[in-house]
Amino acid sequence: MVCLGNICRSPLAEGILQDKALKAGLGWEVDSAGTNGYHVGEPPHRLSQKVAILNGVDISGQKSRKFRAEDIERFDRIYAMASDVMDDIRRIAGGKFDPSKTCLLLDVLHPGEDMDVPDPWYGAEQGYHEVFSLLDEACEKIISRHNDKG
Repeated sequence: MVCLGNICRSPLAEGILQDKALKAGLGWEVDSAGTNGYHVGEPPHRLSQKVAILNGVDISGQKSRKFRAEDIERFDRIYAMASDVMDDIRRIAGGKFDPSKTCLLLDVLHPGEDMDVPDPWYGAEQGYHEVFSLLDEACEKIISRHNDKG
């Protein structure tokens, strides 16, 4: 799960997908990162933490990290929160970029529509609730697709 700063959207997505994977009995390693590196080592934004815990997901132990080219090789799937993040992933990954392993997260729900997960950073708490709901729906779809393939 990758966004710009790794303190709002991608920590929520990591926490939600990890929670759903554990409940589904899947031994997945879910991680998140940011492409800009401005918040390396910081915990998720306080409103991301608040909204997550209100929904039964604890992301307080996460720490922001910068996306690295090696992540393309390390992970089976990389979900970008927005098209500008996807551009950053391509740039950072360079020759390691693998388009078969990367996509916009909301393509899971709306294939081919190139929809971005809105960045709640600049808004009020309600935006974090809306982002959580979107991410929750997308992560649920990821789990159900995996289970359908069985």
